[in-house]
Amino acid sequence: MKTVKFGIAILFAALATQQAGWAGTLEMAGGTVPFKVAVEPKLDAVKQATGVEIKYSGVGTGNGMVALIEGKVPVAGVGEALHEAIEAAKDAAQNQGKTIKVPDNLVFFPIGTDEMQVIVHKSNPVTALSKAQLKDIATGKITNWKAVGGPDLPIKFIVTKPGLAPGLFFQRVIMGGAPYVEGATEVQTPKEVITWVSRSPGGIGGAASVHMDVAPGDAKAIKAPPLMRPLGLVTVGQPSGDAKKVVDFLKK
Repeated sequence: MKTVKFGIAILFAALATQQAGWAGTLEMAGGTVPFKVAVEPKLDAVKQATGVEIKYSGVGTGNGMVALIEGKVPVAGVGEALHEAIEAAKDAAQNQGKTIKVPDNLVFFPIGTDEMQVIVHKSNPVTALSKAQLKDIATGKITNWKAVGGPDLPIKFIVTKPGLAPGLFFQRVIMGGAPYVEGATEVQTPKEVITWVSRSPGGIGGAASVHMDVAPGDAKAIKAPPLMRPLGLVTVGQPSGDAKKVVDFLKK
């Protein structure tokens, strides 16, 4: 009997040791660009170094921040600075028909940068636009490509829906916060900006370089003012447990 009990004890000890080595799972939510640029390439390295497996929902910066603030995830991935990510959260919450109370102890951890590109249909002969021209196009002051040296063709502006970082970033840096032209096409994801510009000879929008590098479709990047934005992870207060392990590994 003692031998059996001893054998069972060894078995349970072995199982406990094995389970301790299994990876935990960390739920994260946020923008697709921070994931693609700074998280996805390191998934295996994170798991090997920390024993934590990341499960990431690419719902956009604003929606990821809402999930963080509501306590649904311990870490949000964002495609802009903290104060801008907070504004994205407010826009996303409004779009969801809810209000949120933003904690005063949010912490931002930089994990990289991304260059946003201005893209047009590849058939468009325009190769460069100034900041002033882009603002006039995005706000609807310029409505035809012939006004900036292009064909006699109506301009179709493509932008991500409210709460997604790319559209908010472009609006702030290029447009000084002015509203987008009425009738602009709002898309659900940053990748769809490329899809819609590819389908529209008169299309124009802002796209993440990480998405253009992989699948440009029938879109091309043109020369424009620098549009470099920070990528980061956000937590409520200092992270702990698995969240701390992952953040410490990924942060710059």
